[in-house]
Amino acid sequence: MNWTTEQLTGQTEEHLVNLDGRLLHRDIERDFLNMQAAAKAAGFDLTIASSFRDFNRQQLIWDNKFNGTRPVLDDNGKAVNLAVLSDEDKVKAILRWSALPGGSRHHWGTDMDVYAANLLPKDTQLLLEPWEYLSGHQTPFYQWLEKNMAQFGFYLPYREDRGGVAFEPWHISHQATAADFLNALTQERLKMTIASSDIAGRETVLTMLDWIYSQYVSNVCEA
Repeated sequence: MNWTTEQLTGQTEEHLVNLDGRLLHRDIERDFLNMQAAAKAAGFDLTIASSFRDFNRQQLIWDNKFNGTRPVLDDNGKAVNLAVLSDEDKVKAILRWSALPGGSRHHWGTDMDVYAANLLPKDTQLLLEPWEYLSGHQTPFYQWLEKNMAQFGFYLPYREDRGGVAFEPWHISHQATAADFLNALTQERLKMTIASSDIAGRETVLTMLDWIYSQYVSNVCEA
């Protein structure tokens, strides 16, 4: 499939469908609905916490973190003191939990953050932190996902920490469709997108882009 740069970098919604207020890639709708029905039969209300996120939304998250108006957390969930970091180290700290605008899998509509709404305790906010899925309220749902999602074409691209994006047990991806997008999102296309943007730290990002691409864009687990 010949995806456009706009589709690859979250600057258009033409390849998406609206599913109960969440945007998904049109080619994965049936597989997702089938998986959702299977989860329901198993006792889990499979719910999307986040799916498609456009470039502007990702840039807002990025800019707020780079400029210090939104917290940046370390691997232990503690706030990082950005004031003492170089711009390069800021970029590295942000990338552990937030994708570079233009380089996020959430731009494609193939990836989503999911949880079982019926397992979320009353008056409890979903945090999307690993403990919720490994030892907390989402554990039974996560165990079901691990055993069953492959038959519907989904997998966990961040099921282990490979030195790039941190472990994310809530982040599922439609493997075949996402693979097409990743193959099409070349370093040159990403570079052109960043160069024409006004994201915070742009010049630093451009000097680091080859490393960012290899460590954070293409560095995912195999299905």
